[in-house]
Amino acid sequence: MDAVQRLTDPSTQPVRVAIAGSTGSIGTQTLDVIRDENERVPGSYVVTGLGIGRSGDAVVEQAAEFGVRLVVVDDAETRRSVAARLPHAVVEADAAALVADADVVVNGVVGFAGLDVTIETLRAGKRLALANKESLIAAGPIVQPLRSVPGAELVPVDSEHCALHQCLRSSMAPDREVARLLLTASGGPFRGRTAAELADVGVDDALAHPTWSMGPKITIDSSTLMNKGLEVIEAHELYGTPYDRIEVVVHPQSIVHSMVEFTDGSTLAQLSMPTMKLPIGYALGYPTRIGTPFGRIDWTTVGSLDFEAPDMATFRCLGLAYAAGRLGGTGPAWLSAANEVAVDHFLAGTLRWNEIADVCVDVMARHDGATPHTVDDVIAADRTARRIASEIMTQR
Repeated sequence: MDAVQRLTDPSTQPVRVAIAGSTGSIGTQTLDVIRDENERVPGSYVVTGLGIGRSGDAVVEQAAEFGVRLVVVDDAETRRSVAARLPHAVVEADAAALVADADVVVNGVVGFAGLDVTIETLRAGKRLALANKESLIAAGPIVQPLRSVPGAELVPVDSEHCALHQCLRSSMAPDREVARLLLTASGGPFRGRTAAELADVGVDDALAHPTWSMGPKITIDSSTLMNKGLEVIEAHELYGTPYDRIEVVVHPQSIVHSMVEFTDGSTLAQLSMPTMKLPIGYALGYPTRIGTPFGRIDWTTVGSLDFEAPDMATFRCLGLAYAAGRLGGTGPAWLSAANEVAVDHFLAGTLRWNEIADVCVDVMARHDGATPHTVDDVIAADRTARRIASEIMTQR
């Protein structure tokens, strides 16, 4: 069915949406977008399934509000509790169950745990609205072939990659016409500070992002620029652009979300006020645009737009990501896993902020050079890197 018809004719079938990680930042904002779109055009979207880790109270409320009949819960004790409180819903443990009845699956799971949803959605030939960058980064060699499954679509739910996606739509031959991809970075809460000044920063300092409201893991990654480094790898995986033609530029206003420079010297950029609801809505409505305006700019008040080069000496994680991407194989998986372990320890107060990069360096120094051929290979690589990172932590 034509996407325009779906969004303009209330008598047509709604778009069926399943959300993995429904109680997290991306998941709750996806439900906000669906509420707004259904208020604008009643019946535009139906939520067919919700997936969580252990936030039982929140998912019960979500399921009741949206009439959801399938809930996937990872934690066994929480699963039993949710099942008792939602007698008219099917409550399962396998996240792959979310895919069957959905047209679009939003993967808002944080970290490597989102890999199954990514693989099963593409394997089923469905549209994947991907906010879980780690699964694509860690399992790029496994995920890429699945993108050619008939019906499979991967639309990034990420301000930068959504911006690139929109800009690249203007080109009839992006493989020949694209000169550079330019990913913008806010610089996080520590932009302009030296390594010495960052030696004793705490968790609250790192979570105080100046422009974005995100979950704690992603916010910490933004403070170290690891998030931007992982996005460099993700851009390479999404668009096939070589690493030497993917650049990062710091843009503290977070209004220009990324840019594409073409071979004739033209640069196209996507601009909006910082909100994740715009890329979420873009992925839900693709290939057409939804009608609710998220991130609209008041051009009379926006002021200046500033750009500067990233400080890769202080924010070492950005360079580590480039190196892991160029290494290929299981290199990105190892870096992603090591970073997750290090960030967990930082959030728990057992690691300093400036030691996050140290742990990643030490883990990558022991990389075995392997290339993954199966999902089990990726899982094994992730497990190995986590074990090494944990061993390094016990020795600190």
